[in-house]
Amino acid sequence: MPEVSSVVVPYAAYLRVYEPLAAFPEPERDHWTRYARRPDRPTYQDELRRSLADLLPTPPVPVPVHESADAFVLERDGVVCVCPWRTRLRGWQALAGLGEELPPPVLDAALPPLLRDQAAQDYERWLARNPDARPWIRGANWQIPLAWFVLVADEERRFEPRSGEIPPMLRYRTQMVQARRRVARSLRTLRDTVGESPLIDGVLDAGRWLEEFHPRSVVELDYGGLVHAVPAGTLEEDHSAADVAAGIDALHRGDESAASRVYGRLAARWRSVRDLRSAN
Repeated sequence: MPEVSSVVVPYAAYLRVYEPLAAFPEPERDHWTRYARRPDRPTYQDELRRSLADLLPTPPVPVPVHESADAFVLERDGVVCVCPWRTRLRGWQALAGLGEELPPPVLDAALPPLLRDQAAQDYERWLARNPDARPWIRGANWQIPLAWFVLVADEERRFEPRSGEIPPMLRYRTQMVQARRRVARSLRTLRDTVGESPLIDGVLDAGRWLEEFHPRSVVELDYGGLVHAVPAGTLEEDHSAADVAAGIDALHRGDESAASRVYGRLAARWRSVRDLRSAN
């Protein structure tokens, strides 16, 4: 059974790819086929709790010793699709980027350099044996990169308000082919009108990642634990995917003023969330 806990772990959002069972080679396909029939599959909160639990021992365990055999599962148009957690791989990748997020004294106190160096060496050896490895899940703390919203559309948005002890939910799901088309169209407009920008870099990176997966996959943008950092009314009115699409459309029409207004609205919305990260 998955771990049961009343503790909710914030504040991360996720971009996930669910691949059809046919995309996996044997014997992995057989494993996921059997796994998809389980009635007690864990949630993203269970995954986070397990990851954080590894940081509690002394010394902490920065990356799981063994790869996870769990996944998220959904059925779309009669096709069962799975999104493997790959917690160990994602742990290695997250560890490599911690230096950009935490000051050195804080990072050294939480994860001593010796542990980080050992984990980096383990990853290097593992990657030499698995050069084509890639995660099915990307995460972002205290924000959602604007490039992620390029992949989805407002009509694919699903919002469920809080119901008793059940927290609100906000997510988008789209077919892989639609996500790739949106990437291509957006890149054409952004390159023609903006030139170089962090948004172009982000869309390029997301597009390259999507190319790694089966064309019948499902792409999911999930606000995850980030819903706990946004007031209920603000969350319900959040249509960031529509705003990003409107901004790119304004650029395509040559209306820089309208694009600037949309960007300002988006920047203010997500700045208010990111500012909570440093709030006491």
